[in-house]
Amino acid sequence: MCSRYLGFILLVWFPGALHAQSAAQPCPAPSLDRGYFVPVQGTYSHDSKLTYACESPLKPAVEGWWAGSVCQNGTWSPTPRCIEETACIPPTIANAKYTEASDGRYKDGDIIRITCDKGYEHKANVATARCRNGTWVSLPTCEISIKSCKAPPKAPHAVIIDQGYKELFPEDAGVKYKCEDGYSIEGSHNYTLFCQAGIWTDGPMCSKETGRGGSAEAGTSGGHSTSSGRGTQPGGGGGGGSGPDIGLGGSADAGTVGGHSTSSGRGTQPGHGGSSSTSANRPLLTTIEHCGTHPIVPNGVVVEEQRMYLKFKCQAFYKQVGEGTVTCFSDGSWSEVPVCEEAFCVLKPGYYDRSSKVSVAMYINEGEMKHIPCVWRDWSVAVRCFNRTITHTRCCHRDDHYWRYCT
Repeated sequence: MCSRYLGFILLVWFPGALHAQSAAQPCPAPSLDRGYFVPVQGTYSHDSKLTYACESPLKPAVEGWWAGSVCQNGTWSPTPRCIEETACIPPTIANAKYTEASDGRYKDGDIIRITCDKGYEHKANVATARCRNGTWVSLPTCEISIKSCKAPPKAPHAVIIDQGYKELFPEDAGVKYKCEDGYSIEGSHNYTLFCQAGIWTDGPMCSKETGRGGSAEAGTSGGHSTSSGRGTQPGGGGGGGSGPDIGLGGSADAGTVGGHSTSSGRGTQPGHGGSSSTSANRPLLTTIEHCGTHPIVPNGVVVEEQRMYLKFKCQAFYKQVGEGTVTCFSDGSWSEVPVCEEAFCVLKPGYYDRSSKVSVAMYINEGEMKHIPCVWRDWSVAVRCFNRTITHTRCCHRDDHYWRYCT
C-alpha cells in the first residue's frame, strides 16, 4: 500500500519524466514504393535505424545507391524515398539558400536559383543550376564578398556589445563598442564602427575620464577638464578667481607646465606642476548626409546610394580611373572621386577605301569594331578604335576567303 502511494507521489512530483517517455513515439514501417529495406519490422522504436535501396532504374533520394534513415519521435528522417535516376536531389551549397522542392527531388531540366548569404557573393556571377540526367550542371558557389569585413579591430579599453562573435560582417554592418569603466569618449561611453568597402572605419579611442585630483591622460594636476577640454577649477589651493588663458609657465599649444589642456591645446585655469598632451584628430568615416551635396564627377553618374557611400559609374564612351566608391568624412569632406577619361574614337564623315562612305560622325568605343557598308551589296569595311586611333580594312565580301582579315 505504501509503495502504491509512493509511486503516485513520484508521478505528481515528476510529471516531466512521464511526458518525456510518452513523447518518444515509435515509427511504423516506411512505405517505400519499388524499394526494400532492412530490418523488416512492424514498428520501430525511437532512434532505430534502417537501411534501404531501390529497384532499377530508381535510386534513393540521397547520395549513393543505398541510404539510411532514423526513427525520430514517430517520423523517419530523412524520409525513405525512391526517385528517378534522371532526377536530382537537393544540392548542398555553403553560405547560400534556395527554394527546395516539396517532395525532395528535382526533375530533369529543372532550374534552381541560389541566393548567397549576407557578406557573400556569387562566384563568376553564376546564380543558377540546371538538373541534367541526375546531375547538377554549373552548380553555383558563394564566396566572401570583397566588400565584407573580417572580425572588427581590437580597441584599447573597450569591448564590443550587442554582437555575438562572428568571423564575417557584410558591408554597412556596424559593431558597437563600449568603453570600460573609468574611460569615455568626449563624455560618451559608446561608439560604433562600420564595415565600408571591406575596411572598418576608423574609431575614436577610449580615454581615461578626468576628475578632481588630476587626469592620467589629459595631464593636469588638481583640475577638471570637460569634453571641450576647458579647465574649470584651479588646483593646488588656488582661489576661484579668473586666471590667464594659459597655465603659468606653460605654452598655449603644448599645455605642459602648470596648466590644463584641451583638445585644441589651449590651457585655461592655472594649476601647479601638471602636464598634458594632445593628439591629432583624424577625420572618421560617417554617413553621406553629413557631407551634404553630392560631389560631381564629369561624365559620371551615381548608380548606387547607400547610407555610408556613393557609387559612381562612367557614362558610355568613357572609362573609369580610380575607385568608384566615394565616402564621407566627419570633417565634411568627400573621399577622392573617380575620373572618367575619354575612351572612344570619332569616325569622321567621308570615304573609306574609296568605296565606303560615312555621312555623319560616328562614335566607336575603345576596342570596338564596326562594319561600314561599301557600295556593293554584302561588302564592307571593318573599322576599329585602338588607342583612340581609327584603323580600317579594305572592302571585303563575306564569302571572300580573305574575310578573316576584314574582321
